[in-house]
Amino acid sequence: MPTATPDFAPDPALTRRAPLPRGFGLVIGAQFTSALADNALLIVAIALLAQQGYAGWWAPLLKVGFMAAYVVLAPWVGPLADAFAKGRVMAAMNVVKIGGLGLLAAGLHPVAALAVVGLGAAAYAPAKYGLITELAEPEALVAANGWVEISVVSAALLGAVLGGVLVSPLWIASAMADFFDGLDLPADKLTGSLVALLFIYAVSSLLNAGIPDSGRRQRSTAHDPATLVLEFRAANRALWRDREGGLSLAATTLFWGVGATLQFAVLRWAGDALQLPLSQAAYLQAAVAVGVIAGAAAAGRWLALHQARHGLWAGIVLGLLMPVVAQVSDVAVAAVMLAVVGAVGGAMVVPLNALLQHRGAVLLSAGRSIAVQGFNENLSVLVMLAGYAVCEAAGVPIAATLTGLGLVVAISISALIRIDSSARASARSRARK
Repeated sequence: MPTATPDFAPDPALTRRAPLPRGFGLVIGAQFTSALADNALLIVAIALLAQQGYAGWWAPLLKVGFMAAYVVLAPWVGPLADAFAKGRVMAAMNVVKIGGLGLLAAGLHPVAALAVVGLGAAAYAPAKYGLITELAEPEALVAANGWVEISVVSAALLGAVLGGVLVSPLWIASAMADFFDGLDLPADKLTGSLVALLFIYAVSSLLNAGIPDSGRRQRSTAHDPATLVLEFRAANRALWRDREGGLSLAATTLFWGVGATLQFAVLRWAGDALQLPLSQAAYLQAAVAVGVIAGAAAAGRWLALHQARHGLWAGIVLGLLMPVVAQVSDVAVAAVMLAVVGAVGGAMVVPLNALLQHRGAVLLSAGRSIAVQGFNENLSVLVMLAGYAVCEAAGVPIAATLTGLGLVVAISISALIRIDSSARASARSRARK
């Protein structure tokens, strides 16, 4: 009887290095500018809430409104991204975001306006990541994802800075703010801030329009909502049941939920443990982001797709570092430790994200697989943020919350490694028969 090739053996094609695809720089540029405006818009929307006299507890609902579309619209955004040229879809979704800005300036409640912008972002994501999967060869996916994550984190950093500038007293007192305030729109002095963001979204749309078309199309045979939901459920099940797809999806889902929670937890911990005001606590978030950039760059440089499982070990280190960070009381040490946390997180998520995209494109399609990924990851974010809110309401000390979160990560990733090792051992046993 001939010996079967073990299914855990790496595909020889995936062990090679390949250059990044033509037009990849345009994809990164378009992604960066769009995400830059997204992150700045959140700051401007918070300022609008305060300007309009809303209570402080409305601010977190802005993010909930923005992210809800990722979960609710998941069955539809994947087929949409697959049915048309993905660069054109991305350009169109920036137009939707611009529409949300217009509604915000015209007086729509900021949470509702952010939900409109989130609709555009929800459809933008599967088009963006799906396009990378279509343009890049499999062996270039880790490097491509490394650059994407660097652009995402850089946009988050600079977007927060830009948002701060657009709501600063210096900007509010500027001639541009006065000019647009003369339009007598409900956004008042912040109308000029929204116009500046509109310009950035427009630049992103122009970059999107120049992205080469991969030529791939996959139109859904069904159009009614019920059938699309059933198709999405089947796609979700298929990706979870795939050994490599389910492994990487579980890891990235956990990572993004934890990452979103850490955004808030770090600010609270910096205030409680380090006695830092909010403005200075934000620099510690920047330390995490700088670490993520470094870790993502290292993973993109040194790991090939067939080595993506190695990212799981970084996940264990990430979980074990969080209880250590919770005990730090020195600002300089805290900045270094949080940068290390970010670097380990970047090294974990980039290769696993690339593996997930590869398996998703093989099993489903580029757009559908990213929609499934977005649904699970953003549902995780909503659930973990709700859990964090419960801890805050119950008065749990932030050090205990960070420690518990780290232990959950370490234990969960350890379980994934054991499950994967068992599955690979079974595959070897079958291959010997």
